[in-house]
Amino acid sequence: MRNWILPENIADLLPPEARRVETLRRASLDLIASFGYELVQPPLIEYVDSLLTRDDAALDLKTFKLTDQLSGRQLGLRADITPQVARIDAHLLNRQGVTRLCYAGPVVHTLPDGIMAAREPLQLGAEIYGFAGVAADVEIVELMGECLKLADIDHVHLDIGHIGLFLALADAAGLQGAARESVFRTIQQKDVATLAALLINVPKDLQSGLLALPNLYGDVAVLAHAERLLPPLDAVKAALAELRELTDALAARGITPNFDLAELRSGYYHTGLVFAAYAEGWPNAVARGGRYDHVGEQFGRSRPATGFSLDLKELAWRLPPASVRLAILAPPTFDSGLAETIRQLRADGETVVVRLGEVVDLEELHVDRELVLVDGSWQVRAI
Repeated sequence: MRNWILPENIADLLPPEARRVETLRRASLDLIASFGYELVQPPLIEYVDSLLTRDDAALDLKTFKLTDQLSGRQLGLRADITPQVARIDAHLLNRQGVTRLCYAGPVVHTLPDGIMAAREPLQLGAEIYGFAGVAADVEIVELMGECLKLADIDHVHLDIGHIGLFLALADAAGLQGAARESVFRTIQQKDVATLAALLINVPKDLQSGLLALPNLYGDVAVLAHAERLLPPLDAVKAALAELRELTDALAARGITPNFDLAELRSGYYHTGLVFAAYAEGWPNAVARGGRYDHVGEQFGRSRPATGFSLDLKELAWRLPPASVRLAILAPPTFDSGLAETIRQLRADGETVVVRLGEVVDLEELHVDRELVLVDGSWQVRAI
């Protein structure tokens, strides 16, 4: 095996790709900051207990683990940044009011999330803590759409679901442990035949409700169908009312979603609204998010929370090449006047490259000017 071959679904970013990703990262964070979000930078590695939420088997499976040589405890490479941001909100900031936080950093997955997905995404996200109303979800959906526009994705197919429907039906049916996980996964896959076999011992009304979820997708009329097909549990009624409220609020912003009430792919730490953005030509969702009101429980402070995340690497590769600032070529001399001229040019925002070696490729160095000594002073002239 050649030592320069990388593992599957792991890739280098060469200068053109890295410029695209970094340009998108900076523009996205500036945009998110304009909505009032503050940047946090959690560590790439920490104790596994802090990285995993509740009984999320999927997140556990995606997390690389190793032993800390200092403490002997188990460490993990983060597979998702949201649990870390919840820790920061709950344990470090400990604010009483609404907190808006954002982040951009690498995560590492043991297995890819989807077709052609990377195992080292550059995850960017924004999250609101401390507000339970639909207004926070609307802001997050709107902000996600604006970030996707920066990646030149204007026509987004937005699927919205509510994991509270599954949770209400599963709780009423008494589904626990492995049985609950199997039903969850089967609904997610829309495998109705297998689902029917798994629910053979569940009461008929709850069985019918769970079997209906995979087929409840489409426009807003789906919500009326759900009201007829799902058992009239209080939690079911509340979830459907929340979806209607969100629909009206999004309509006021010109956003028309579709609904997929089997959209459960966001994971166990989500508690309510879940959504995914799709775009033509992309094999996977280009962004995902939802509500996770109990994610801070393990850190001693549960607060309402909602947010979204996306992979900057996945979105940036289709963007046109990022422009390169053309540089000034300087000779390799230790002249003090030249050194001061270079410092001043760089302070003024110019890129100055000192020539090293005999062979100089102007195109590779992206230079179009040079510093020359004219009558005892260093001056810039076109090449």
